[in-house]
Amino acid sequence: MLRFSKKADYGLMAVQYIASVQFGDVTRARIVNTKEIAEEHHIPLELLAKVMQTLAKQGIVESQNGPKGGYLLAREAGAITIAQILEAIEGPLGITECYHDQDASSCLQHEHCNIRTPLLKIQDSIYQLLNRMTIEDMLGGTPLITVKSITTAQGVEQ
Repeated sequence: MLRFSKKADYGLMAVQYIASVQFGDVTRARIVNTKEIAEEHHIPLELLAKVMQTLAKQGIVESQNGPKGGYLLAREAGAITIAQILEAIEGPLGITECYHDQDASSCLQHEHCNIRTPLLKIQDSIYQLLNRMTIEDMLGGTPLITVKSITTAQGVEQ
């Protein structure tokens, strides 16, 4: 099953929250502390603090020290992609081990695998989608993905 870890969920939620505060209509460029984010989204504070440190090390957010310290986005919300956040927290994205594995000897099925190429195409499509979506997109009210239904000749929607 393809899913994000809790750390990735929390990272996305935190960055989206910081962007909504930082680029919102009411307050501009306000520093957001970890406790505020944790309380707003009911996230364990200790785990969120680790996620935020990781995001700061990877250049997604900037850390401000001191009693009124916290975090700001390191770039504009439209310049931070979902893929960048997920990779900062999880490392390289891949639905199969062989996607990032250059050493074919680690896969027992490498010589006989008949699904590697189709799965790599799926992986590339997912990555391109996540790399096009930005935090700014998450702030807007418009859907990030539009799914079109196809009506068959019998009038059945698919």
